[in-house]
Amino acid sequence: MGLFPNEHETIEGVGRALRSGRRSCVEVLEQCLDRIAEWEPRIKAWVTVDRVGALEQARVLDEELQAGRCRGALHGIPIGVKDIIDVAGMPTAAGFRPWSGKLATNDAGLVASLRTAGAVILGKTVTTQFAWIDPPVTRNPWNLERTPGGSSSGSAAAVACGMCLGALGTQTGGSIIRPASFCGVAGLKPTFTGPMDGIVPFSYHLDHPGPIARSVRDLGLIFMEFFRLEEAVTPPLSSCEEVETLLAKTFAPLSRPPRLGRLRGAFENRADPVVRAAFERTIDALAEAGAEVTDLPDLFDFGEVSREHRVIMAAEGAAGHARRFARDPDAYNPMIRALIEEGNALAATTYIDARRHQEELRASLFTRADGFDALVTPATTSPAPDSTTTGDPALNAPWSFTGSPTLSFPIALSPDGMPLALQLVEPRLLRECDLFETAQWCEDVVRRAFRQRGN
Repeated sequence: MGLFPNEHETIEGVGRALRSGRRSCVEVLEQCLDRIAEWEPRIKAWVTVDRVGALEQARVLDEELQAGRCRGALHGIPIGVKDIIDVAGMPTAAGFRPWSGKLATNDAGLVASLRTAGAVILGKTVTTQFAWIDPPVTRNPWNLERTPGGSSSGSAAAVACGMCLGALGTQTGGSIIRPASFCGVAGLKPTFTGPMDGIVPFSYHLDHPGPIARSVRDLGLIFMEFFRLEEAVTPPLSSCEEVETLLAKTFAPLSRPPRLGRLRGAFENRADPVVRAAFERTIDALAEAGAEVTDLPDLFDFGEVSREHRVIMAAEGAAGHARRFARDPDAYNPMIRALIEEGNALAATTYIDARRHQEELRASLFTRADGFDALVTPATTSPAPDSTTTGDPALNAPWSFTGSPTLSFPIALSPDGMPLALQLVEPRLLRECDLFETAQWCEDVVRRAFRQRGN
């Protein structure tokens, strides 16, 4: 397990091997199943692994490839799904014991899109209970005594171990970016688009589904399929050659060095010395490669945004759980129980004021950050802490509040061997393609610098 993957460990590289006939979908899946057999007893990333169903999916996809037809970049790629997202025929337990036997009757829209695109839906990955911050059973593959982060704990850990090549997560505060960072993989929180069908809600005005993978480009290849929100009756098959031609034109790095706005203030002060040192080295490497890096004062009141983000989370979480919590409060873990009780105590005017501020900031952020290809901050305040916590989402939550697309990828290892990551924010909504281009340029520079330092 390395910080930066080899080609055969990525969706891009495996997909190319599948389309050329050098590998089969069954072979790729069996390799993931072997990794599950090796790692899962220690990592505990999975709630359910559908070996039989996944093998059947892979065999059908192999038959299509043998006939010279391909569904796209994800054809034959094993994907894990966070256990708050419905997969037909599997339980959606959301870490809540009373739901452990409740089967989903349909795929969530995102899962249907990935299935139509040829992804092999491998199983359900561990989430913290109801996607809040009570520590999960999952362990960090880099150090079993450390947290993998939350709430997309199993998704990040499974990708890091090669148990699947990509996974779906969700983020309400920092639940994609933080675990991706702690586990040494890449994560994308797309633009907020509102509640999605087939996903257990936490906070209707903060929830974001998104992918976790080994590289920026792999994130882009999964994200492309998020727009197919209804399962097609007949899969849109193309020739393998047509798919290769299309992918060659997709999400290329920027042709010029990017203009980056480095956020200082709280985004810098909250980070510990280890994170700050790695971040400084990364900024220096980007600048030496030609990036124009400009220091920015706080674009907003960090403390106010953090408080109002929590108000919305607590109020909407309490509303969503009201009946269930009243019936069976003891079934809830301590931290989610405390958040619901906090939400129950909030005044309606406090919630309305927080929502008003959220909409105002979301509408004005681009103007405040005009002229930059992306904003840049550390992805987390520290390396992965011990397993009694899921870590601090402080540097991620503001972008869940604004809904801005946000992406992270690994940049270095801490002195004790734990992954550290960079966070890039696109201040314009619905501009993920631009974010991918900027992030690929930055990722290329970081990987070259990492290798040159001999890490």
